[in-house]
Amino acid sequence: MKQNENTPVKVTLQKKDKQFQLLVNNEPFYIKGAGLEFGNIASVPKHQGNSFRTWRTNNGQQTGKEVLDEALKNGLMVTMGIEVARERHGFDYNDEVAVAAQLERIKQEVLELKDHPALLIWAIGNELNLRATNPKVWNAVNDISKMIHQVDPNHLTTTTLAGITQNEIDLIKERSSDLDLLCVQIYGKLGELPGQIQEYGWEGAYIVSEWGATGHWEVPKTEWKAPIEENSTTKAANYLKRYKQGILADSLQCVGSYVFLWGQKQERTPTWYGVFLEDGSSTESVDVMHYVWSGDWPKNRAPQVQSFTVNGKTAYDNVMVQTGELMQASLKITDPEKDTIQYRWEVLPESTDLKDGGDFENRPKAYEIKVLSENEGELQFNAPTEKGNYRLFGYAADGNMHAATANIPFKVN
Repeated sequence: MKQNENTPVKVTLQKKDKQFQLLVNNEPFYIKGAGLEFGNIASVPKHQGNSFRTWRTNNGQQTGKEVLDEALKNGLMVTMGIEVARERHGFDYNDEVAVAAQLERIKQEVLELKDHPALLIWAIGNELNLRATNPKVWNAVNDISKMIHQVDPNHLTTTTLAGITQNEIDLIKERSSDLDLLCVQIYGKLGELPGQIQEYGWEGAYIVSEWGATGHWEVPKTEWKAPIEENSTTKAANYLKRYKQGILADSLQCVGSYVFLWGQKQERTPTWYGVFLEDGSSTESVDVMHYVWSGDWPKNRAPQVQSFTVNGKTAYDNVMVQTGELMQASLKITDPEKDTIQYRWEVLPESTDLKDGGDFENRPKAYEIKVLSENEGELQFNAPTEKGNYRLFGYAADGNMHAATANIPFKVN
């Protein structure tokens, strides 16, 4: 997509023979996108992606203009998030003064960025339906959308929902009819989305604006209620399956998607939702995105997890030990190119800084373990001397900035 460096693009949505299509300067544009806030923007086009989305116009590290400038430099289009206050954080949509002040603040953000050539769509708020009870939030979204259309005739508006229900679709149709299209964020149940869109009567276009790993609320738990994270290879297989079943399966109304998260974050664990690790290594899920965006697998692929056990047990077997007890871990890895694998281990206490809706969480401080022996994916160590709930993380790197990862929760009595 070649953008003129001085003028905004004209983004439109057309419907032809029941099929919706995004057009950028009258050329078809199917979103092959990633959710990105502080990540490596330049790596998106390297894997044949064409767009990314943000959650706010200023992410605290870069201004919206700086983000858009970098997108332009890399030939990418941006769905720009707009921060809209959430009821679950204490905002009252009955407070007309506060709602009006929010509208004015957003207007200034829009005026500042509306003519940038990398701008694609305005996303008004993020998951405003999550734990919300006051339907007036959708009136406010509609007023923001109307304001945007008045000051910016070139770009579309949307809002992002955490999953969908009949009630939310009805509310959006009734109270937010100015929106051009809808965004839905859905994880383990992505394959059900095309059916839900039909069942709940959404007749417009939509984007899957967040999707990826099975959510921590969707997985089995240990006896002590620790959610069990899938290893990087299981995740990658699910990314591929869900992309086919939940995104490609609807060629009529779905106009593309943004995979979550093109970067790394702490949410329940430091490895759960990011397709990259803290050191910038890419996991197998990046290989999958390269494949679905380009049609080819990357030349050098990430290592793959065959199995991971602690004391002969998997994460699903409720690993319990006594303080200081000898523990044995075994991480079996294969690498498609037979690259030499370097292993790394880490024990973290189970996270207690738990939020929802993707709000910031602090990473637990690593517990220093006493390693007795370590050799090519085999580890012997002493259990922590303090009782509590922990996780053992195993990392396998191939020397080419690709890695596999897995973790097993365990309880020390």
